[in-house]
Amino acid sequence: MKQYKSSTMSALTAGLLAAAALFAGSAHALDTAKAKQLAQANACMGCHAVDKKLVGPAYKDMAAKYKGMDAAKLAVSIKAGGAGKWGPIPMPAQGRLSDAEAKVLAEWVLAGAPN
Repeated sequence: MKQYKSSTMSALTAGLLAAAALFAGSAHALDTAKAKQLAQANACMGCHAVDKKLVGPAYKDMAAKYKGMDAAKLAVSIKAGGAGKWGPIPMPAQGRLSDAEAKVLAEWVLAGAPN
């Protein structure tokens, strides 16, 4: 009887942990439609493509280089612009983006710019 209770408790605990993980993941789901709209509206797509270098690096290459980076840190970099990280051509500052918009873009870039 104790073994039955233990295995039932373990299954229940595992189920609750899985449900919690799913809920936590959906609370921070990537809004790809909004990110793509922001990228198009702010001329990001003029210099970047998903899988090939244009003026700037491909989103897939950025995702690989910045794997594990906090999206908030990349969002600051997007808003500030910069030069030298990917070559001599500077990325213009995107200062008109709100912090929330820059973070949506950063999360999308870090995910490899999925469709």
